[in-house]
Amino acid sequence: MQENLHNFPIRDAHAHFFGRSFFQALGKQIDGPAEAQTPEAITARLGWELPPADNTELASRWVQELDKHGVEQIALMASLPGDEGSVADAARAFPDRIHGYFMLNPAAPDGLQRARNAVEKLGLRGICLFPAMHRYSVHDDGVRGVCELAAGRKGVVVFVHMGVLTVGVRKKLGLASKFDLSCSNPVDLHRVALEHPKVNFVIPHFGAGFFREALMLGDLCPNVHLDTSSTNSWVKYQTPGISLRDVFAKALEIFGPKRLLFGSDSSFFPRGWNAAVLETQLPILQELELSSEDRGAILGGNLQRLLAG
Repeated sequence: MQENLHNFPIRDAHAHFFGRSFFQALGKQIDGPAEAQTPEAITARLGWELPPADNTELASRWVQELDKHGVEQIALMASLPGDEGSVADAARAFPDRIHGYFMLNPAAPDGLQRARNAVEKLGLRGICLFPAMHRYSVHDDGVRGVCELAAGRKGVVVFVHMGVLTVGVRKKLGLASKFDLSCSNPVDLHRVALEHPKVNFVIPHFGAGFFREALMLGDLCPNVHLDTSSTNSWVKYQTPGISLRDVFAKALEIFGPKRLLFGSDSSFFPRGWNAAVLETQLPILQELELSSEDRGAILGGNLQRLLAG
């Protein structure tokens, strides 16, 4: 592995595993001739690399990226319900470098069964819920079952995407995204988090536009964490305008450094690991004059602690 020039072990808490099966499933949603629905056609249209058919080979590519950038570990998410086997292959091949997360629709008839299989048999560590995407409330019984499952397993987190949700790959392919923003308020997670104090919840992108609500939730629920991933372009919705530095400062005030997780939201090749996110966020952490211990916690220590089995 390349020497870490940041003097901290970098562990990325948010990235996506786009294997061949992801594009096969996506192709079924595309109208047109069969040849336009293939992974080859979809990746060519996006200008992305076609992933290898073997998930282990794609996992190896990711590990090469981590080595290139001096990143110790990464949480990779299977990004369609039902695709959990792909990232399980990756985590099994490189258990010291890759943590497997998976997207789940807990409102689906087989949702809880899939969650149990992914956690108990495949050894995946993050159950990723997207209420707006799948149009359900976090108060639904399926979510309660997921939380009970996570509460009984050490080193398993429940990732809940709240706030504005856009999926770049769907937009580029012209696919409709009939999401329900009314399912995206972090405040809705308040009762759930209180009822499951042993579960560690992670909300990405600082709440993705629902920053004030995420702050209120975090102030009331010590088992709720934020990740810092992506460009955080949602700041454009804030009135008056705020900077990413302001976001970090306020999040640190409410959550403290032990409940913030660095994430890149990396996903596809040839871009690979999105180093620009770290290059933007690291100077902010330095400007805020955090101690070395606190910076190290945000950049990787907190993820390591949460996923410790």
